[in-house]
Amino acid sequence: MRFSQQRWFGWAVFLIIAGEMVALHLTYARQLPRLDFLTGWGLLGVVLLLAFYNLRKKLAFLPLLPSEKWMQVHIYAALVSAVLFALHVSYRLPAGWFNWLLALLYLLVMASGVYGLYLTRAIPKRLTTRGGEVLFERIPDVRRQFQEQAEHLAFQPVAGVQSGVLSAFYLRELKPFFAAPKHFSFHWNEDRSPVVGILGRISDERRYLNEAERRTLDQIAALVRQKDGLDYHYAQQLLLRAWLFVHIPLTYGLLVFTAAHVLLVFAFSGGAR
Repeated sequence: MRFSQQRWFGWAVFLIIAGEMVALHLTYARQLPRLDFLTGWGLLGVVLLLAFYNLRKKLAFLPLLPSEKWMQVHIYAALVSAVLFALHVSYRLPAGWFNWLLALLYLLVMASGVYGLYLTRAIPKRLTTRGGEVLFERIPDVRRQFQEQAEHLAFQPVAGVQSGVLSAFYLRELKPFFAAPKHFSFHWNEDRSPVVGILGRISDERRYLNEAERRTLDQIAALVRQKDGLDYHYAQQLLLRAWLFVHIPLTYGLLVFTAAHVLLVFAFSGGAR
């Protein structure tokens, strides 16, 4: 089944399940006073299934569904959890500070999940427009290579003579750029104005150089473009990794507060059959 067919099939199944749950809740909400216990346990089960996806990625050797299939299950199960959450609170705002905090945690997990879904769809497309993906772990080594090449070009003798103008320009304008990743927020916003400014200053410097020095400066400019593309990859992949450090802890925090919620409910309700 193609991805577009999977998406339509998934949405169709979700809408059917969601419609059935809402219809059953409207039918039996007044007849079954303990229906909130049923929706609560159902919501907890779905949240546990969602949390299991992270464990599935760490235990890739297990003969379970492929990660791509798990991702699809994760997405639509999250949508089902949203419906169960609305049913569990009976479409009302929760009462009490603890319930408020628990609901806020759930909403934060859901919002971070939606944002993460957007990132996992958008970032790979962005990276393909800038030369394909570079392994995140190799980026520091590649950046160091660019820095060494640029410094070699800036400080090597040109036609047997050391170019003080070229080396001074490198130290003044380019050394900080090559020394570390730069312009994170600009890369996240698809804004190339910083590198355009650097290349503009390089173009202005050409008037002070002879022909041989200009050829060397052109090679440095090519390294500037490559370094900017590398920084783009680093910024985009770092954003994707940073999102996980928000979404996963929020999920485990939600599970802890949910466990406390279950204990409080049963402690103050005298138990439930």
